[in-house]
Amino acid sequence: MMTPLRFEQLYQDEWTELEGLLDQAGGRRRGTPASTSGARLAALYRRACEQLALARARSYPAYIVDRLERLTTRAHQLIYRRRELGLTQLKDLIARDLPRAVRANLPYVTTATAVFIVPTLVLGVLVYWQPELILSVVDSDTASSFEEMYSPTAASIGRVREASTDWMMFGFYIRNNISVAFQCYAGGLFAGLGTLFFLAYNGAFGGAMAGFLTARGLSSTFYSFVATHAAFEITAIVIAGAAGLRMGHALLAPGRFTRLDSLVRATRESVVLLYGVTAMLCIAAAIEAFWSSGNWLPPSVKYGVAAVCWAAVLGYFVFQGRRAD
Repeated sequence: MMTPLRFEQLYQDEWTELEGLLDQAGGRRRGTPASTSGARLAALYRRACEQLALARARSYPAYIVDRLERLTTRAHQLIYRRRELGLTQLKDLIARDLPRAVRANLPYVTTATAVFIVPTLVLGVLVYWQPELILSVVDSDTASSFEEMYSPTAASIGRVREASTDWMMFGFYIRNNISVAFQCYAGGLFAGLGTLFFLAYNGAFGGAMAGFLTARGLSSTFYSFVATHAAFEITAIVIAGAAGLRMGHALLAPGRFTRLDSLVRATRESVVLLYGVTAMLCIAAAIEAFWSSGNWLPPSVKYGVAAVCWAAVLGYFVFQGRRAD
């Protein structure tokens, strides 16, 4: 276990820097940090909170705990007492923090993408060549209901029987999408195995349905339906899975922290990802309910809008916020 002296030596520079930023911010007219120093202050504040928890848990000397308590109290008051800072944080989250967090977790994002996409493609091809395999995934009534939902003669494409309006479908999609994303994220608590399972399962289910509907000659309505909102929905599910894998890795390889401390640290770092996942799933649900389901729109228009959405989503995560990197 780390000694108090080693602990103090390891984080002394961060505490000094945080004190300097707090003094600097307190000297400004309105007490609000500049954008660059504000981001650094928030990061050091989060780390100081973690270090304070460690110092208390390990019963380090009172002078270390007292110093960290003073630092975290000052930083908390500065960050959260400013009403206008909420809008600034929201702007920073969208313009910088979310895409940077995704890029910082690129290994987890790549793994989650592969675990989701590979079963999608494999099951899609298998069920396309042998449509009867769909009964290994769902029962015959469910398969028939999907055929009905994506029939060219359907009043509203993709609508379940229980929903009579687009607004009801909007609520259904939000509940369903968030449920899937939560499973992929929370599965990380089982050393990441739950996350891997739910990513693979949902990928396999989607691929099997795609292969079945394609074999039944319903590819035009099905793919034009999913193409647009999938840019937000699939990306959000993959990011949720990446956050789950981050938690699972923290449990398996905690490093110099205890497993609990490592898990808490990973959970806090994944909060930004979860904000983005929630927003993207709400966008996906709105598109799915009010745009994708419209059978009055020609497939070519839907594919064109889908291409724009995919380019926008991928471009956002690849390029947005790179000046701050």
